[in-house]
Amino acid sequence: MTTHIHDLWEKLSQELATTYDVHGVCSAAASALAMYARTTTIVGLQEPYGRYYDIWIAQPDGESEQTRWDNGRINLTKLINPTQPTRHRKHDQSPTEIVTNELWVIPRESLLLSALPPANYFGDALLQGIIGLVDPTAECPLSEASLHSTITFLTPFLERAALQYERDRQAIEFAVISDISHSLAASLRLEEIFDRVVADIRRVLDVETISLALINEATGMIVFVPEMMGALFQKIPPIELRPGEGIAGWVALHGEPVIVNNAYADTRFFSQSDNMTGFKTHSILCVPLRAGEQVIGIMEAINKHNGEFTQHDQILLSALSGPLATAIVNARLHQNVVSEKRRMETMFQSMSEGMLNISGEGKITAVNDSMLTLLRRQPESLVDKPAREAIILKEGDFTSFLQEIRTNALNDDADYPQLACEIKQNGSFVPVLASGAAIVDEEGEVSELIVAFTDLRQIREVERMRDDFFHNVVHELRTPLATILMYARLLLNGRARNDEEKTTRFLQVIERESDRLQTMVRQMLQLAKLEAKEIQRSAERVQLNAILEEILPPMADRATEKGLTFIQKVKPDLPPIVADRETIYMIFKNLVENALKFTLAGTVKVDARVDGRKIVVVVSDEGIGIPEAALPNLFKRFYRTQTAVERGIAGTGIGLYMVKEGIEKHKGELTVQSTEGKGTTFTVTLPAAN
Repeated sequence: MTTHIHDLWEKLSQELATTYDVHGVCSAAASALAMYARTTTIVGLQEPYGRYYDIWIAQPDGESEQTRWDNGRINLTKLINPTQPTRHRKHDQSPTEIVTNELWVIPRESLLLSALPPANYFGDALLQGIIGLVDPTAECPLSEASLHSTITFLTPFLERAALQYERDRQAIEFAVISDISHSLAASLRLEEIFDRVVADIRRVLDVETISLALINEATGMIVFVPEMMGALFQKIPPIELRPGEGIAGWVALHGEPVIVNNAYADTRFFSQSDNMTGFKTHSILCVPLRAGEQVIGIMEAINKHNGEFTQHDQILLSALSGPLATAIVNARLHQNVVSEKRRMETMFQSMSEGMLNISGEGKITAVNDSMLTLLRRQPESLVDKPAREAIILKEGDFTSFLQEIRTNALNDDADYPQLACEIKQNGSFVPVLASGAAIVDEEGEVSELIVAFTDLRQIREVERMRDDFFHNVVHELRTPLATILMYARLLLNGRARNDEEKTTRFLQVIERESDRLQTMVRQMLQLAKLEAKEIQRSAERVQLNAILEEILPPMADRATEKGLTFIQKVKPDLPPIVADRETIYMIFKNLVENALKFTLAGTVKVDARVDGRKIVVVVSDEGIGIPEAALPNLFKRFYRTQTAVERGIAGTGIGLYMVKEGIEKHKGELTVQSTEGKGTTFTVTLPAAN
């Protein structure tokens, strides 16, 4: 008998020598035992999560078949003795047991059953199974003792196969973790990180879904990432939890992982999200996301498909959480750096001053649009070029100025060097004020220089216009004052005594010149109000017809005196406007006066009409016109065209500036069309009152 058992064991050794699969061991064992025992043999292996048995049924001729029995229809708890084989007779079983237990369909009379010793399998799960002989007779060479010995003989092969499976599974998991880690390390965008994480983690943990929440640094709230929540959660507001609220909040607060295999039985569970979506949470594995010592969020695996979450699942998810947390921190840092870089680039490009970035080696690394406009150059002619060659000064050396910036920075001098100079622009030179600062790196070396160039041409032009304005004002004041003084002295000296006509004429001259002075003073006050922002759009409803009826008749008389044709085409009953009456009066009086002043011969026309909800007033003339080059500066303070200056036409250069400002304060528009030598047309558009 002993020799026979050894023959069986030798045969099993040969067949199992290269078998590293648990199912392969079970299939080979069933066939060998059936042939040796000369009876039907059953070998069963329970699925790690206890849902079913894989069964191998072998016949005495060695033929076998594999099937699967649901655990609900096979109850081996009562039949198996974990320490020794046990014989069970069919007629000893209850009718219910025979009907409901698939095992009793096979034997006619009895079963000899023995348990396989448990072995680690599927991480924390145990490998459990049975070996049984169907209707063994007294002549069966496999006794209960030899069956027990044979099971002991098979145990190392089963354990080896289980260990091999465990090793293969761990290799696969390690490969998945490695792939995810490399994938995360290669991404700096949160959206990509989330996309890459979800599918792989769901697959390796065999779960229904993954959720991820990050802690808002400003509020401390735990905010779930919509991209990680699935389609059901896209239609509801973002889920936010307070620290300690829900299972996720508990993990975030305590920084410890947790396994909950019955979510609704856990008092920490936050069920509102299920209520809002109809999603049903059964089990949760939640781990913290750590960046160093700081918890930045949590990750949850939800609803294990097969069985319950185990410590092995926790270890696996924790291993994945480390690279994920690092990737999220890196992505946030990258996002902050990119945002700051864009902000600085926007500031750099939008500055009105010309800006140059110069490397520590003296090469230009960046230039903004204002600098390109100032130099009238293209970027490629400046970038990567030595600054000493790109920036040419009329007097002095730009390299010396850069060296001064370096020296001040290295000496911790708080002052920023400035240089008033003229830089070359094509064939001419432009006056600028250059100011610079240096960036010093951690080694105490100058890594970059930043130089700003302020164009002084506009400032000098304003200064010139200001000087011209004061000269004009002095001239405009001197002439009427001299006239008033002369005629007053003539009256005092009795030159018009007893001559009523002459006296009247002298007084009219004094009155006219006084009005001229008063007009100039009024203009000065209007300018002061504009500068002080005192002219506002009032709530007064003003009738434009009344203002034009007050302005136009005297202007028509002046046009007739000058020999001009004056045409008025004003639509009666113009709708009212909401405006400051004094400002509207000033606007149209200035425009009509200018038309008369700059028209030496020809026609001046005023046309007022309604266009929808707007009032349009057009003042046109056939005067000297405005040079095209002067149009961009026409509405600037103190500006006077060279044509007007050369022709000796009096003016202060503030009339059109006040007109433009007044119209814009009333939400209107002013446009001008002009051809030099042929005339000018000003079009004023004002909104009608509601």
